[in-house]
Amino acid sequence: MIGKPLIKGGKMPFWLPLLLGTLTAVGPVSTDIYLPALPEMEHQLGSAPGTGSLTMAAWVAGLAIGQIMVGPLTDRFGRRRPLLVGTLFYALAAAGCALSTSMPMLCFFRAFAALMGAASLVVPNACVRDVTVGDATAKMMSRLILIQGVVPILAPALGGFALQFITWRDIFWATSLYGVVGLLLVFLFLPETLDEGDRHPMRLWAIMTRYGQTLQDRNYRFNALIWMVQGFAVFTYLTAAPFLFESVYAFTPFQYGVLFGVMAVCMIGSSQINAWLLNYYHSRTLLRAGLAISCLGATILLGLAVWSALDVDAAGHLKHLYLWPLFGAMLCALGPGGCIGPNAMAGALLTQGRNAGVATALAGTGQYVFGILASVMFSWLPVGTAIPMGGMLLVAFLVMAIFARMAP
Repeated sequence: MIGKPLIKGGKMPFWLPLLLGTLTAVGPVSTDIYLPALPEMEHQLGSAPGTGSLTMAAWVAGLAIGQIMVGPLTDRFGRRRPLLVGTLFYALAAAGCALSTSMPMLCFFRAFAALMGAASLVVPNACVRDVTVGDATAKMMSRLILIQGVVPILAPALGGFALQFITWRDIFWATSLYGVVGLLLVFLFLPETLDEGDRHPMRLWAIMTRYGQTLQDRNYRFNALIWMVQGFAVFTYLTAAPFLFESVYAFTPFQYGVLFGVMAVCMIGSSQINAWLLNYYHSRTLLRAGLAISCLGATILLGLAVWSALDVDAAGHLKHLYLWPLFGAMLCALGPGGCIGPNAMAGALLTQGRNAGVATALAGTGQYVFGILASVMFSWLPVGTAIPMGGMLLVAFLVMAIFARMAP
């Protein structure tokens, strides 16, 4: 299956977005599906309550570092081989998680699984750039999001349901099996998309030079920054929303899960609308339109949050929570994410055909770094209203709009 790479600008096989989307879903599957099992894991491993969150920190750190490592490898050895090796060791590391006998051991295998699984985040996006260019890249990215977006919706619910019949160890065995299936799919069906003539040496100085050249590209720099700051916005929502809806609005976990699903469906829907609109409009136009809608939604969200915080009774309690208007504003702010992300990445990779692996790795790592920054910043802010979330989202979208304006 190594054969001749697919022709840029040609008709894509219908199965290619499905295959690449399935591979990129390794990250969301491994991130979300085991979360309902954290209390049971802590108990069985004799660990203090709350220490299970260290496994998530190990996972995120591993993904951030792993993408920087795997990017140059994919530009040197092609897309298939690093992905095959990474997926193989991801499956083995997931099995190590299932066999762990202590929390430090589990954290080690989670970090190792992330380092190896990072290939599944870098390679599919690089493959998209190998076989498409410009608006076609944005359209294919939108199709990947359709598949990627379904997994975060289903994974926590599936994990919680499965725990009624199996243990947390079985969940990790299942993720290991997912890795094995991914390995077989890559081996059997994924063609090599990077020509031999487009590959680069693995010398350290050459790698550093390519990273530097990528960052010097004004077109890449500003579009990649939009992609990264979108990570800040998404992690702001993921960090703030559970507390806001479950603590302030007294939602049950199930009710919050329904709202989470509605938000995810909205983002997936916007990605598919984006793919259709790319038949008529340039990706840059759609990117700016999506950011304009998000800025409007974030402005309304912050305004409603401030109004609600000022409208208190004599005892200092909020008189009106404006739940559904707030949620509508959140949909308006975050829903266009399925339009913003694909068009920003397409713009970033437009001039990075020979450095697609490095360029994708930089953008992916930056997105996780900005996401961690958002989580830390939110922990420093006072809670009890939607003001912190509204303010952080508005700043993020305004910054993205400025970057979109500055991009050539």
